[in-house]
Amino acid sequence: MTRFRLTLAAGAIVAAQPLAAAEITIGMQLEPPHLDPTAGAAAAIREVTYANVFEGLTRFAEDGTILPALAHGWEIAPDGLSWVFFLEEGVTFHDGTPFTAEDVAFSFARAMAPDSVNAQPQLFDGINSVNVIDDVTVEIGLDAPKASLLFNLAWGDAVIVSPASAETNRTRPVGTGPFRFSRWVQGDQVELVAFEDYWGEAPALERVVFQFISDPTAAYAAMMAGDVDAFPVFPAPENLAQFEADPRFEVIVGTTEGETILAMNHAREPFGDIRVRQAIAHAIDRQAIIDGAMFGYGTPIGSHFAPHHPAHVDLTHLSEHDPARARALLAEAGLENGFSARLALPPPSYARRGGEIIASQLRAVGIDVQVVTMEWAQWLEQVFTSHDYDLTIVAHTEPLDIGIYGRKDYYFNYNDPVMRALMDALDRTPDVEEQQALLVAAQERVAAKHVNAFLFQLAKTGVADARIEGLWENAPAPANDMTGVSWRE
Repeated sequence: MTRFRLTLAAGAIVAAQPLAAAEITIGMQLEPPHLDPTAGAAAAIREVTYANVFEGLTRFAEDGTILPALAHGWEIAPDGLSWVFFLEEGVTFHDGTPFTAEDVAFSFARAMAPDSVNAQPQLFDGINSVNVIDDVTVEIGLDAPKASLLFNLAWGDAVIVSPASAETNRTRPVGTGPFRFSRWVQGDQVELVAFEDYWGEAPALERVVFQFISDPTAAYAAMMAGDVDAFPVFPAPENLAQFEADPRFEVIVGTTEGETILAMNHAREPFGDIRVRQAIAHAIDRQAIIDGAMFGYGTPIGSHFAPHHPAHVDLTHLSEHDPARARALLAEAGLENGFSARLALPPPSYARRGGEIIASQLRAVGIDVQVVTMEWAQWLEQVFTSHDYDLTIVAHTEPLDIGIYGRKDYYFNYNDPVMRALMDALDRTPDVEEQQALLVAAQERVAAKHVNAFLFQLAKTGVADARIEGLWENAPAPANDMTGVSWRE
């Protein structure tokens, strides 16, 4: 099928050049700070590169299940202390370098090194050795049985990189995936093209352009004009009804792993006081935020856990909207006259729009909130890395990531040995029912401690040309997986 675009110029409609059906332009609100998923926390890095450029030993399917990737199979020792992975043969990196078990050993050693900049080092906790048996066989040794190993290795932070290109992956990523990096026009777009020597099934698309459009109004205009073919996470939910009424488009609404929270810095007073954190939680009207900032798209949450997960338990009753209770708790904490705090807001609309609503709700109970807007790079450096903030709003899009509440050095500075023990126990039990019980206990612990104020589960609201098929409806991980996307004939 050949597609034509119409461009309005000087008051006349002019037929544009035909665009091959093997090309697609994908809209994204945020531009990644760089393109190495093993060296940064920004979800936008994975939205461009996950499954497209880089691959791990395993990977996520759209429904969240774990699939083989660079490893086509594995065997677990009877004591659970070692896993042997069998790798695909004949795989090459985009620069022609052969992929072998040595690359697996290198990638894991790099991620686990003392000076590693990997944003998710806990994925590799408990690994004590990576032994190369031969070119296509590698053994991973563990301190203790690790039920989450396949899940952990599917994250974008655990993809396999080559020693030959690891240091330049930030600007010229080289992976084993079905698309290779072509060019990056800073502030505008990243272009990928099909890798001719891909080891697996060739993608239907020959060229993918990720177009960065930060302004929601501009995103709407780009979709309507046909400058963008799909916007998998559309930043202006107020426009979705217009797209739904237009047969040229399909509105795709699914779920994400994005727990949207009002994070609090426990290392700064008065947020170390549970009464203050509880007061903040009771001051917030979740549904008002969902309606006002997200135009009704989103599910209220009472802990850091996705409602669609089988182990989810509804704990929203522990932090119901109750301004009178919030004021009473502040008085108990010796803050009957309130206090001042700065609220750092990164660019996404859920943060900017939601932040203004939350600031108003907190002011209503006596908390004087100063809103500070930040670009994404500044937020990552100042808030996530340097922990220099009071309050912030962000959606945590990594899958099943309640384990962050067991990390002492995480950006909200929460130190809880009980959560660490729960997470250790979770990793050591292969029994599904026991895992579910531990996950429930973890949710209850985080909610009861009011570690953060839990707002809503981010919905995945996308818009696409109605002729496109294969886009993910749900988002089990931050990704714009182009491997199964095509244009209908």
